[in-house]
Amino acid sequence: MPRSLAAALALALASALAAAQSPAPADTKTMLKLADDSNCLTCHDLEQKLRGPAWRDVAKRYRGDASAEEKLVKKVHEGGGGVWGDDYMSANRRAGLENIRTLVRWILKLES
Repeated sequence: MPRSLAAALALALASALAAAQSPAPADTKTMLKLADDSNCLTCHDLEQKLRGPAWRDVAKRYRGDASAEEKLVKKVHEGGGGVWGDDYMSANRRAGLENIRTLVRWILKLES
């Protein structure tokens, strides 16, 4: 196989793998429904601080942090505190790790 064809195939394969690992683009209405079904909207809002931070503020704080997704998935699943003040975030294991990951990825992509 010619070298340029092999390079093109390798690039196409890498792009396909990256796309497969990223969730499909989600619209706000769908994500807010998932958040509501997961009981996230009890403490969080897209635009304003409730008990927990507004999700746009979360996106802004973690923008550029390559480890943010894993940290936030763990925090939502297990609970935690101290990052946004004295309030404690309850664990949300009922939502399921895949739903949590989907929501965290969407939140991290929000514009502030």
